[in-house]
Amino acid sequence: MRTHLPILTAALLLVSLTGCSTFDSRARERAGAFNQLDAITQERLRQREIRVGDSFDMVYIALGAPDEKRETVSRDCAETTWIYNRFWQEYRGEYTIGFRRHVFYNPKTKSYFVVHEPVREPVYENRVEERMRVFFKNGQVTAVEQATR
Repeated sequence: MRTHLPILTAALLLVSLTGCSTFDSRARERAGAFNQLDAITQERLRQREIRVGDSFDMVYIALGAPDEKRETVSRDCAETTWIYNRFWQEYRGEYTIGFRRHVFYNPKTKSYFVVHEPVREPVYENRVEERMRVFFKNGQVTAVEQATR
């Protein structure tokens, strides 16, 4: 019996080394800012809860990097908007990409015949839904806009 342990071990190692952004990795990345926060605020960020007055670092620790950033510069100040999206694929059906040819021999007629079988492939559409906008002014959250269901 052949074992797949080396392949499984290599796959797990690869997954552990990839840049999966978790709360703990983001807190370690911004340890200077995170360690200065009180325990209640640290727990709030761990629960992915942000509030008006939070800094860039606090929002990053709680939610991760935004999918999109927008900058607005006016005479008075610079404003930044972080946009968080939800991505998924929606099934849209199947389409025929060609035909598979099968050749069969008929022993009664002592001849060959061909059957063409359609080859189908599923079609998925990439979808994006904006879930949250976080507005910053002078480096602090001024408003949070969230989609509701």
